[in-house]
Amino acid sequence: MSIIKKDDFIQSIASSLQFISYYHSEDFIKALTKAYHMEESAPAKDAMLQILTSSKLSAFGHRPLCQDTGIVTVFIKQGMNVRWDSDQTLEEMVNDGVRKAYLNEGNPLRASIVADPAGKRTNTKDNSPAITHLSLVAGDKLEVSIAAKGGGSENKASLKMLNPSDDLVSYVLDTIPKMGAGWCPPGVLGIGLGGTADKAMVLAKESLFDPVDIHELISSGPKSRIDELRIELFEKINKLGIGAQGLGGLTTVLDVKIKDYPTHAASLPVAIIPNCAANRHIHFELDGNGAVNLVPPNLDVWPKEAWKPKEEITRVNLNTLKKSDVAEWKIGQSLLLSGTILTARDAAHKKLKQLFETNESLPNGLNLKDRFIYYVGPVDPVGDEVVGPAGPTTATRMDKYTELMLDKYEIMGMIGKAERGKDTNQLIKNKKSTYLIAVGGAAYLVSQAIKKSKVVAFPELGMEAIYEFEVEDMPVTVAVDSAGQSIHEEGAKHWQEVLLK
Repeated sequence: MSIIKKDDFIQSIASSLQFISYYHSEDFIKALTKAYHMEESAPAKDAMLQILTSSKLSAFGHRPLCQDTGIVTVFIKQGMNVRWDSDQTLEEMVNDGVRKAYLNEGNPLRASIVADPAGKRTNTKDNSPAITHLSLVAGDKLEVSIAAKGGGSENKASLKMLNPSDDLVSYVLDTIPKMGAGWCPPGVLGIGLGGTADKAMVLAKESLFDPVDIHELISSGPKSRIDELRIELFEKINKLGIGAQGLGGLTTVLDVKIKDYPTHAASLPVAIIPNCAANRHIHFELDGNGAVNLVPPNLDVWPKEAWKPKEEITRVNLNTLKKSDVAEWKIGQSLLLSGTILTARDAAHKKLKQLFETNESLPNGLNLKDRFIYYVGPVDPVGDEVVGPAGPTTATRMDKYTELMLDKYEIMGMIGKAERGKDTNQLIKNKKSTYLIAVGGAAYLVSQAIKKSKVVAFPELGMEAIYEFEVEDMPVTVAVDSAGQSIHEEGAKHWQEVLLK
């Protein structure tokens, strides 16, 4: 019999969440490095190197891999012979561990959880509560698996109740392009097959804890139908040409994980959950002998090559930029931005819309005309940092506000992550504007370009307030040019043609 002490368990949860906030697992880095060396698409290759470089900086600096430090999901397998030395419930202890991790003064993690989700959406300020799953199993150990899932990838999850005669592979291949690039490929795809609707979703989430080992499986050969499906989907998904960050390229997924469960004779539930480039998972065991001791990954697994601006890259002074300059940019072009930009996410855009509809003035000191808006909610700074990791958020959520921002507030352009909708691309064309992307999963690297930061509006919104950033050589790619052309459409189309040949 093992006795697990409350403090040991809470500390283990907290330590694990801190650990995965700044360390990628070795298997993921090895897979991403392999994909980087194989990639032939220049924008996608550059994006992957940014992710790898940012990951290494996070590992050394013990700062988050991504500004979105996720919603916490904990899977616990408790041995039947395990006993607790605790006056709290299991969920209470998990949530205490989450609070301890997210409020860590040395590496504070971004509080992203809101209560009353269909109402006031009030931030809980400590990222609790977590999602806790418990299974009772044989033995005298406590097995714990933890994931911290960012909204960009979690929001792309899907569930479909197929008929038994439906083509599973065709369904998955049809779904992947519809997910867009907001889940930050290249990453890992988790698939749950069978059971019920809820069981399939849990299976998909659990599958993502398995090692990234598709190349080993291909080398050794499949031993089951699930193995065959993994290989088939891995190869066919990558032939879609979506590529890193949706820029077009050879690698969209680094692995495909599948778990299945017996199901009803009339059913074939299929759940799909992507896991982004900020891959945050960990597994540990407790046996009553204290809190977990986590071993950092070998820093030698990261490539020695580091991202740095190419000499031929276009440098842009945002403070003197004119629309005639913007008109010269083409999709796929790399830029280095210097000057001042403003941030705004969902809540700030909603505030701006309300101000316009009630004919109220902008807050003092806020001028939007001819400015670039960066879609970001940064992590709080520590030490001598100007700002914490500050990577882009998925831009399609702001599509509903684009006409207001371009037409009424007269902004010059936007910076975000992934694609924009067709109507938004048309608005950009009509206004001779542009949409740029920073690399999702390279938040720490991006933050190094931010030299000054201050809140200029809506401080009550916390990380969703409007900040003014002064940036120097901030790397971005032209995703939608002033003619309305989109790299996310043209890039994938081009590389799909290349791969089909």
